[in-house]
Amino acid sequence: MPDKQQDSFLGAVYEAKDPDEIAKLYDGWANSYESEMAQAGYRHPSICVALLARHLPKGAEPVLDAGAGTGLIGEWLGILGYQQVEGLDISKGMLEVAASKGVYSKLHNLALGRELPFQDGAFAGIVSAGVFTTGHVGVEGLDELIRICRSGGVIVLTIKDDLWDDGFAQKIASLTKDGLVDFLEQTDPYVSMPGEEGTIPGRGIVLRVK
Repeated sequence: MPDKQQDSFLGAVYEAKDPDEIAKLYDGWANSYESEMAQAGYRHPSICVALLARHLPKGAEPVLDAGAGTGLIGEWLGILGYQQVEGLDISKGMLEVAASKGVYSKLHNLALGRELPFQDGAFAGIVSAGVFTTGHVGVEGLDELIRICRSGGVIVLTIKDDLWDDGFAQKIASLTKDGLVDFLEQTDPYVSMPGEEGTIPGRGIVLRVK
């Protein structure tokens, strides 16, 4: 089981009322985040990397790690041959840890769910692990990711099942029907943190922008 410190941080970020509160909480968690999430058996990053590698050709660039946190995914993407990776996160503290790893070409202190300062079609691929979840970002964050991903590009997301049932599935069906994306793949539901009692399952999905 995760320790009490991890329990307190995780519970607090899920219960946060606004993006500023979320950012402050993650700032305070940044230095111990990776070890504590590893203790909880955190699965989202590895599943996202596997899905991206399956659907986005090696060397495609740039890739955006949307919700980069401390840079777990950025480290792995470089190993797999995605050499130009940009990171985005709401927490300056998390981004300081990510910057120390030297794996990102650029880092952006921004919040998903708002308008993003990137050109249409700026990225060949986008990956977002653990962001579309309780107290963080809902379906309102999806349109901007589609806008900034180029035609033929791939978006990989994890989505908690309560959000999936509360509008996400309907939104993706609508985007597919309107010809904006192809729905390439979804995983079976899985528990993202086996060591955290009561974790609501989520799933990984892959979209291709048309």
